[in-house]
Amino acid sequence: MENKELELLEYLLSFATQNKQELIGSRLLERTRHITVILEDIYQPQNASAVLRTADCFGVQDVHVIENTNEYAINPRVVHGAAKWLSLHKYNEVHDNTTDCIQKLKKKGYSIVATSPHATSVSLHDLPLDKPIALMFGTEKLGLSSTAMEQADELMYIPMHGFTESLNISVSAAICLQHLTHRLRQTEADWHLSDKESRELKLEWARLVLKDPQGLEKRFWQEIS
Repeated sequence: MENKELELLEYLLSFATQNKQELIGSRLLERTRHITVILEDIYQPQNASAVLRTADCFGVQDVHVIENTNEYAINPRVVHGAAKWLSLHKYNEVHDNTTDCIQKLKKKGYSIVATSPHATSVSLHDLPLDKPIALMFGTEKLGLSSTAMEQADELMYIPMHGFTESLNISVSAAICLQHLTHRLRQTEADWHLSDKESRELKLEWARLVLKDPQGLEKRFWQEIS
C-alpha cells in the first residue's frame, strides 16, 4: 500500500467511531488465511450462507465457491451480514472449475483437504497444520466430485460414533473450523495476515463501516490534489 493509500486509510478511519476502529483492529489480529474453505457446487444457498457466517465467526478470511452447475446466491437471512467481511472467490469461467480452483490454491501453497464421511486418510483431530490448508466441502446428497477427491492432497473425516454416517454441510464446516482454528492458535505456525494483507483488509473494512465512503474518498483526493 502506497503512502497516499495509507493516508486515505487514516482519513477514512477518522470518520469512524472509536469503538469501530478498535473492533476492526482487534478482528484483524485474529484473521487468518492459513485455513481457507472451498465449497463445490452447493445448491442450497442457506447451507453455503451458513458456512460463510461460520468462517467469519472463526476468523477465516477466504471462501472459494465453485460453480460448475449450481450458481451460489447469498441468503441474507442466514448469513446475517457476515459475507461483507469475507473475501469471496467464485470459480465459474471454465469448463472444469473444480480443477481451476484446486490448481490455483495449490500454486499458492495450500494443501487441499477433501472432507468426506467415507475418507480413510486422516481424522480431523490429526490433520497436520504445518502448512496452509484448504478444506473442501461438497453437497450433502452427492458429496465431493471425483475430480475433487482425486486431486486432493488429503482425505479427511470427522470421527462419529452414531448410526448416522454424515452431517449437514454447515454443521460439518462449523465443527471443522472451530476445531482447526483452535488448534492452529495453539501452534507456532505463522497464521496471521501479513502487514500488507492487514492494511488492504483494513481499508476494505473501513469503507464498510462508513455511511458515504465514496464521497469521503472523493473529498480526500480533491484535498490532496
